[in-house]
Amino acid sequence: MNLIETFQGFVAQVPELVQPLIVALAGAIPFIEGEGAVSIGIIGGIHPVVAAIAAMVGNFLCVAVLVIASSGARTAIVNRSRSREAVLAGTSGGVESVPAESERGGARREKFQRAFERYGVPGVSLLGPLLLPTQFTATMLAAAGVGKVRILIWQAVAIIGWTTIVAVIVGSAVYAIR
Repeated sequence: MNLIETFQGFVAQVPELVQPLIVALAGAIPFIEGEGAVSIGIIGGIHPVVAAIAAMVGNFLCVAVLVIASSGARTAIVNRSRSREAVLAGTSGGVESVPAESERGGARREKFQRAFERYGVPGVSLLGPLLLPTQFTATMLAAAGVGKVRILIWQAVAIIGWTTIVAVIVGSAVYAIR
């Protein structure tokens, strides 16, 4: 049994009050996200609006935690790197060499950087779910130095948009069958 079927089973078995929490939990998982979670909720019998809101909240909360953590980590690394460079410049005048990235990681980073330069934060956020989970896209934006508020605003727009589109499609299909 796969993860989506497991969540659908949970939704069908728990009391109505707990069902949106399960949908929100599913929305926090990469590759399921808001789009998959709203489908799980609607197919599991939750009203489409309730399922959509729960899926959006779960997905956004996960993204927000990752953006805040990634931004904090980036700030710490940049500050440490700057202080190390200042110490090295003051003592020996040289700078330590940085080990090269793996070819695979470097290629991914380069693809992301090209898309980021071409489409900016709005484009990467809105088109990102077609290729990568919002959690990955948001973390890469934070690692690139984009401000937390800007990332969170555009990720919220993307999560709301994509989850709403999927909710309308799945809700229409489910209610057409019934």
